[in-house]
Amino acid sequence: MSQVVASMAGSVWKIVVSVGDKVEEGQDVIILESMKMEIPVAAESSGVVKQIHVQEGDFVNEGDVLLELE
Repeated sequence: MSQVVASMAGSVWKIVVSVGDKVEEGQDVIILESMKMEIPVAAESSGVVKQIHVQEGDFVNEGDVLLELE
């Protein structure tokens, strides 16, 4: 199991995957918004989305776990 973490602090602008979705390494899974810029967060490994820990509009800090892959 691997975790996708926030690369910087910001608001969760859009979640582009759902629980059960298969994702490939490098695929964008969440888009953060910080200082009026959109920052895509990509999966670091391939897998299936097991759990999403955030909702759109949530504020996250660098290093926070956004979702888990299995």
